[in-house]
Amino acid sequence: MSEEKMEQNQREKPMSLLQKSLVTGFIGGLLWSLLGSLAYYFNFSEVSHASFTLRSFWQNQWTNGFSGEIFSMLIIGVLSILAAYIYYLVLKKREGMLPGILYGVAIWFLFMYFLNPMFSAVPILSEMTMDTIITTVCLHVLYGTFIGYSISFEHKSLEDMKKEREEKSSQNA
Repeated sequence: MSEEKMEQNQREKPMSLLQKSLVTGFIGGLLWSLLGSLAYYFNFSEVSHASFTLRSFWQNQWTNGFSGEIFSMLIIGVLSILAAYIYYLVLKKREGMLPGILYGVAIWFLFMYFLNPMFSAVPILSEMTMDTIITTVCLHVLYGTFIGYSISFEHKSLEDMKKEREEKSSQNA
C-alpha cells in the first residue's frame, strides 16, 4: 500500500473561518449562559436564561428546574450561532476587544430594552435591581468579547498565513 494512501498519513481538511465562527458561537452561548445561570442561582441576577427562552412562552413545572436551565442553555447555544454569524458578516475584520465589547452591549440593549415586551417572565428594565442590570451587562460584554475576539483573531491569523504564503511564492519565483 502506498504511503500517501495510508489513513494515518492523510491530513484532515481544516475548518473554514465561517465554520470556526459558528462553533465559537455555539460554545460561547453554552459557556456564558452557564455563567448566567450560576449568577441567577447565586442571586446576582433575578433574570435567568430560562426566563428568556422557556418561561416566557411555557409555564410548565419543568421549566423552573434543572432540566429547564439545561434546555435553555442549549437553545441559547443554537441562537448564539446566529449572533456569531452576524459578527462574522459585519465585524470580523475589526481587531481588538472594543468591537466585541460594543457588540455585547448592543445585544444586551436588544434583549433587555427593545425585545423585552416579548418576554413575559423578564421584568422591564426600570423594575430590575441594579445587581441584575450590572450582572447581565457584564455577562453580555464578556460574551461579545469572547465571540468578537475569537472571530477577529482567527480572521487575522488566516490573513497573516495568506500573506506569508504569497511572500514565499513571490520569493521562490
